[in-house]
Amino acid sequence: MDETVREWREAEQAGGLVVLDGFHALKHALRFGADVRMVIAEDPAAVRALARELAPDVEGAVGRLARRADLREVLPRVHPTGVAALAVRPDRAAGIAGLGRLPRPAPVVVLDNPRNLGNVGAVVRLAAGFGATGVVTRGDLDPWHPNVVRAGAGLHYATTVERLALDELPPGPLYALDPEGTDIRALTLPDDALLAFGSERHGISPELRARADHLVSLPMRPQVSSYNLATSVAMTLFHWGGPPAQEQDGDHA
Repeated sequence: MDETVREWREAEQAGGLVVLDGFHALKHALRFGADVRMVIAEDPAAVRALARELAPDVEGAVGRLARRADLREVLPRVHPTGVAALAVRPDRAAGIAGLGRLPRPAPVVVLDNPRNLGNVGAVVRLAAGFGATGVVTRGDLDPWHPNVVRAGAGLHYATTVERLALDELPPGPLYALDPEGTDIRALTLPDDALLAFGSERHGISPELRARADHLVSLPMRPQVSSYNLATSVAMTLFHWGGPPAQEQDGDHA
């Protein structure tokens, strides 16, 4: 067995590390301060060139870390960019403390029993882009599952992502998305809000609905059943407001 592959497998088995699958996941993790322990690539020179083209701000780190290895030996499928990495998962206690800190500059997104890993990853990516304080999930889905991290393009490191029970939710007024709620266009969402979204099939659970301070609905044409979860989150965060204009940059990858 190749020595690099052996090191990768041993590091994974030790626990506490997150697989970053693909260049964009690696790029975002590095940008937002992840402790990246290993980077493996089928062609390290090609990955360095990709960094030079798409993300020169992390080119140096990618160049130092990238090592040649056969990704098929450690991954179920190889990302088209031919690179993967292992990074330390953020400290859970610190993340929870950050979610609960007031005053909060931006809402926390709460996903109530989500079922689709890709949808959760898309929500993390949205939350990071809008500058949300974090994404909290309820239920048995792991928001740090490799498929969620893949769909989130490494932006778990740009916000706080945790799984919490109902009685562990951060403080703040709870706005639950529900078809029977007040039209969101009539509301102003505060920065310290918890914005709760139900599962793709069943909507908000009865226990979270009972806990809600406000029920909120999104405008929808009659006879249309629902929006995709990530679409609902995007509409709601856009209504809240998003990051200040001066914080936006030109990197949309």
